Amino acid sequence: MLRSRVVTAILMSCVVAVAAALTGCASYYPPHMRPLSAQTRALMAEKGMTPSQPILIRIFKSEAELEVWKKKDDGHYHHLKTYPICKFSGGLGPKQKQGDLQAPEGFYVVDAKRLNPKSHYHLSFNIGYPNAFDRAEGRTGSNLMVHGECKSRGCYAMTDAGIEEIYALAVEAFGGGQEKFQIHAFPFRMTTANLAQQTGSHWFKFWVNLKEGYDYFETTRLEPPLAVCGGRYVVNGDFPDGQYPNPKRSCPRHSKLPVVAFKPRPEKRAVAQSDLAKPLASVMNLHFGQATPVYNVMTLGPATPDLKAKPRKEVVRGAAEKVAQRDR
Repeated sequence: MLRSRVVTAILMSCVVAVAAALTGCASYYPPHMRPLSAQTRALMAEKGMTPSQPILIRIFKSEAELEVWKKKDDGHYHHLKTYPICKFSGGLGPKQKQGDLQAPEGFYVVDAKRLNPKSHYHLSFNIGYPNAFDRAEGRTGSNLMVHGECKSRGCYAMTDAGIEEIYALAVEAFGGGQEKFQIHAFPFRMTTANLAQQTGSHWFKFWVNLKEGYDYFETTRLEPPLAVCGGRYVVNGDFPDGQYPNPKRSCPRHSKLPVVAFKPRPEKRAVAQSDLAKPLASVMNLHFGQATPVYNVMTLGPATPDLKAKPRKEVVRGAAEKVAQRDR
C-alpha cells in the first residue's frame, strides 16, 4: 500500500514537472516570433487596417524618425505609426563607400530574404544598399541594416522593442502576400522650406531628385514607380516599350505618367477601446428624448431671492403713496 502511494506521488510530480516545462515553452517566443502587441493591433483596427496588409517604410535622418505605412483596401497607403530612431552614424548625405560610417539615403527594396532573425543586433533587415543608383555611382558597402540594440556603424538603429514590432509588421505583410516593400530614406522631411535651407550643400542636387519621390508619395499615397538613368532617379517615368533604361547610361526619351492626387474617402470612425466602457448611445451619437429633464413646477416667487429687489416694507409704502395721490 505504501509502495503504491510512493509510486503515485512520483508519477504525479513528473506530470507536474512536464506540464510546467511545456507551459514555459508555450509562453516564450524568440524575438523574431513575437506577435504584435495588443495595443498595435487595436490601433490598426481603429484605423481600419489589418496586420497582413502591405507596408511601406519612410526614414528621416534629421528628425530621427521611422514611419510605417499600410496599404488599405482603397489601394492607398495610410500612416500607421512613427518610431523614434535610436541612433544612426554619420551626418546628412548618402553613403558613398565602405567604411565611411554613413547611413544610406535613397529608395530601397526589402524582400523576405533580407530579414535576419539571428542578427547580432537583436533583429535586423537589410535595406538593399547598394541599389542600382548606388552601383551606377560607383558606391560601395554592404550589410546596411535597420536593427536593434541602439548602436550604429552606418545603419539605422532602433530600440529592441521598436525593431521587434517593425520586424513583426514585415513578417505579417509577407505572410499576407506582399513580395517586397519599399524603404524611402531621406536626410530630412523634403518640404520646400527645408530644402531651401540646404542650397549650399554639396548634396543639394541629389536631394532635389529625392524630393521628386517624396512629392509623388505625398500626393498619391502610392509607391513611386522608379527607374535609374543619367545619374538620377526617374520617378513615374513612361519609357518606350515599357523597358527600364540602363542605370549606367543616359536616359532615353520618356514622358511622365499621369498623377492622380489621393482624396481620402470619408470613413466611419472605428470604435476605440476607450469607447467600450461608454453607453452605446453616446458612442453612436444617438439621443433618446431630452438630454436634461425639464420640470414644470408652480412656484411662489423666484426660487432664489432677488438681492437687488427693494425690501417689502418699501414696496408697500410706495404702493400706498400712489393710492393716496390718486384719491387727491
